[in-house]
Amino acid sequence: MAAGTARGAGSDTRSRALAVCLTAAFMTGLDVSIVNVALPSIRSGLAASDDGLQWTLSGYALTFGLLLVPAGRLGDARSRRTMFLWGVVLFTLASAACGFAMNMHMLIVARLIQGLAAGMLNPQVSGLLQQMFQGYERGRAFGALGATIGVSTAAGPLIGGALVTAFGADHGWRWVFLVNLPIGAVLLPVAWRVLPRPQGSRRHESIDPVGVLLLGVGVAALLLPFIQRNQWAGGGKWLLVPLAFAIIGGFVLWERLYKREPLIDLELFRRRSYRLGSTIALFYFAGFTGIFFAFTLYLQNGHGYSPLLAGLAVTPFALGSASAAVVGGRLVWRAGRRLTATGLAMVIVGILATMGATVLVPGPHVGWATALPLLVAGMGSGLVISPNQAITLSEVPPEGGGSAAGVLQTGQRLGSAIGIAAAGSTFFGSLGQGWGTALRHGLLVVVVAVAIALLAACYDLVRTLYEDRRAGDSLVAQ
Repeated sequence: MAAGTARGAGSDTRSRALAVCLTAAFMTGLDVSIVNVALPSIRSGLAASDDGLQWTLSGYALTFGLLLVPAGRLGDARSRRTMFLWGVVLFTLASAACGFAMNMHMLIVARLIQGLAAGMLNPQVSGLLQQMFQGYERGRAFGALGATIGVSTAAGPLIGGALVTAFGADHGWRWVFLVNLPIGAVLLPVAWRVLPRPQGSRRHESIDPVGVLLLGVGVAALLLPFIQRNQWAGGGKWLLVPLAFAIIGGFVLWERLYKREPLIDLELFRRRSYRLGSTIALFYFAGFTGIFFAFTLYLQNGHGYSPLLAGLAVTPFALGSASAAVVGGRLVWRAGRRLTATGLAMVIVGILATMGATVLVPGPHVGWATALPLLVAGMGSGLVISPNQAITLSEVPPEGGGSAAGVLQTGQRLGSAIGIAAAGSTFFGSLGQGWGTALRHGLLVVVVAVAIALLAACYDLVRTLYEDRRAGDSLVAQ
């Protein structure tokens, strides 16, 4: 009976630790999209320029992406719990600085720090789930994480719109950031109590400072031209892209030659599950985040929707994503990559139907017309994010979970930046043909990106079926 009580207590502690991790993931994911609908309020409150508004959005994405891999590596080597706690402290303080910013310079700096804190937190979440759960339970945990990521990103416009509407155009934007303060204040002491402490002796390997520098410069050079596509005039910015690939190539060479434990275990990419899962994540997020960017612009600027109504219009996507992600986490170990492929196909069908709805109902009621297609696309998304993350990390040993998750999430951040740039450029380039045409052209970019992810998933599925068949033939022959 004592043993049963101990198991029950351990399960309860893990459940609370999971809730802590999901809350942190929700908080950092929310700030990716919640600011979009607050931009007019920020412009009004701080007399912001277009360049300042762009940095408010892109600065967070930039520093978020920069710290994911080194923070994951440091958490693996030293203490995920410690990195998590410091990440919560820094994120909460940076959110307060954003909310009380007196000018655009203060807001931009605070957003950069907020992104760094998000980059510290997120790989610890995946690493802790790898550490605390195994097998079927791990699938359910990653299912909950996928639901959280999907809901936080999709619900950002709704929550941001509600806050701006409630507190007014002049100061509503401040509450978009200040809403994180009570969350952080509650999260910190609970995390201190329930998150698992490092077991055994701590590892004191080098964290590969040269690798950190090369990867950081390479990722920054790759992200910068995309997130500054509208503010950096001329084509010179695109020269950073080949430079970035050259620096990342130098990083790969350095990692192969590094005598001590490298920043990234390149052997991970020899595993098909990790290699193709990272590819799926890169291209899916290139499409996924572009949906909200183009659709909210279309509704607010094209049809005069308020921030709150624009947020409500994308709520079906969030609801579909949340419900399907929980189911996907439970089915992933039985259905495997078939689940991911099905989800990607549903996203494509849902987005194509959304495009069709804007043709059939082009007026102010378009939000109602797109509700069902967005629900289908959201359900597909729920079957992609969490199952893909679970499959991608399934063969990664728990001690390397943080850095492996950091690499995966860096690909997601790169995909998001590139996808928003591609969808946004196409959207704005088509405005001369009308708002509806601009939206459909922007969503077509989304469909192409998701279709590439679907091809990768189908390839993995076909290879798996082929190998299973060969293994079965070998057993019969024996």
